[in-house]
Amino acid sequence: MLEIKNLVAGYGSIIALHELSLTVPAGRIVTLIGSNGAGKSTTLKALSGLIKPMAGTIFYQGQPIGGMPPHLLVRQGLAHVPEGRMIFRSLTVLENLLMGAYQVRDASAIRKELEFVYATFPRLKERASQMAGTLSGGEQQMLAMGRALMSRPKLLMLDEPSLGLAPMLVQSIFQKIVEINQERQLAILLVEQNANRALEIAHHGYVLETGRVILDGDSSSLRSNPQVRAAYLGGV
Repeated sequence: MLEIKNLVAGYGSIIALHELSLTVPAGRIVTLIGSNGAGKSTTLKALSGLIKPMAGTIFYQGQPIGGMPPHLLVRQGLAHVPEGRMIFRSLTVLENLLMGAYQVRDASAIRKELEFVYATFPRLKERASQMAGTLSGGEQQMLAMGRALMSRPKLLMLDEPSLGLAPMLVQSIFQKIVEINQERQLAILLVEQNANRALEIAHHGYVLETGRVILDGDSSSLRSNPQVRAAYLGGV
């Protein structure tokens, strides 16, 4: 589904990613873990066209997409749920969701996606006419994910979905990620500081440190790796 080879990216003269390589197979959950400043969010920004790669290649379904503008990437089936949710606070829940489908021209397809989102996040249906800015943090995260699903993605990129949420809500959000992956066979690239939770649901993981992949493997092997346990799992 997605293959990154020797990606170099950053901001101005600051290089945040140093020849990063990773793959996301179709229908699988892959997680990027690492400390603040490791390059996790920068990776997603490069993939979604928010910053242009300085070097390296990005292949999506076998086609190069490096440097392609965001709206064309959305049309190709990539959806990015950014850190901090970035919902439209002055619009209703329903209006936010419909914004996610702004490039979908088939009205019946939009209705079908809306039904799926409401079935996945029943709270959004209850709050459909409510202003998005008045939702709780957990509800806003559901809305941001639902808005991305409305674009009918083939690859869903999630940036810190548990950020700022209470533990019970974190568990619920991660359960929803698994449900979406299983029901839609949707490839998911998950950036998450809660490494233990991320590795519990992911099939494969990459550990980033100062813009470089220092370890990767299936999630169970990473969870049992002493280096990963000491640095990211609190020694659990």
